[in-house]
Amino acid sequence: VQLQASGGGLVQAGGSLRLSCAASGIIYANDFMGWFRQAPGKEREFVSAIRWRNNRKYYADSVKGRFTISRDNAENTVYLQMNSLKPEDTAIYFCGKGISQEFFSDSAKDYDYWGPGTQVTVSS
Repeated sequence: VQLQASGGGLVQAGGSLRLSCAASGIIYANDFMGWFRQAPGKEREFVSAIRWRNNRKYYADSVKGRFTISRDNAENTVYLQMNSLKPEDTAIYFCGKGISQEFFSDSAKDYDYWGPGTQVTVSS
């Protein structure tokens, strides 16, 4: 599977963006699809994930209540709606597919098929 993230841009604090992660190839029912982000000089950190089969959603504490993950089965696409953006949300956002189909993980090392990412910049 190949993943392509898009939808990033420059936005003022308090604004919104919607990211898309289009998958070419098969996403299986038990797959976890995750969003991660990486700021300059920092490690890639978990943002949100969704399990394809049952639509169960997972969020980092830092984005709960502001970000919403969703999926479109027909389009093989995962979305990340980001509201009330803060300057600390500035990063390159990546989507990945979980290596395990059994257990959820918030570690980037447990995801694969990373695409090139999309830049999100939030100005104060």
